[in-house]
Amino acid sequence: MNNKIRTYEDLLEEQKRLMNILKGHETLLKTDVAGVRQGLKPVGTAFNFVNKMATRDHTGPMMNFGLEFGLDLLLRRFVLARAGWFTKIAIPYVVKNYASHLITEEKREILMQKINAFMQKLRPKPGPTAYTPEEAAQDPRKYYPGGAPPPKAATTDPLGPEPAL
Repeated sequence: MNNKIRTYEDLLEEQKRLMNILKGHETLLKTDVAGVRQGLKPVGTAFNFVNKMATRDHTGPMMNFGLEFGLDLLLRRFVLARAGWFTKIAIPYVVKNYASHLITEEKREILMQKINAFMQKLRPKPGPTAYTPEEAAQDPRKYYPGGAPPPKAATTDPLGPEPAL
């Protein structure tokens, strides 16, 4: 500013001028920060990759156990069969850590649904029985899984005598 502020209107004009300069600097700063973030994106990706190799994902312990067991067997027994002792320790450790991060929650749920569907096919279907579900709902003591009542035992029933129907 070359002119001195003499009136209130001069003060308001100077305030508007300074606010415009401030907004220009803010937009310049925002674009610079966005450029720095874009430039550092490969570094973040590399750091994330190294972090996945150094740590394990503990969200699915059973899935991770199966994955680790299979990888350990495959790597140590077959792929690294003739390697040195350090290689047999280091390579499976890094591969198991990275592999635990590959299966995300969505993939875990899909895989569990497929395993459950496969197990449903393997499980035997219940055979026909001599009772109906309505009878079992009325008196749970008349529920006989095989269809025939068990033989009468010499001991007394802890629930008391059976009511007459």
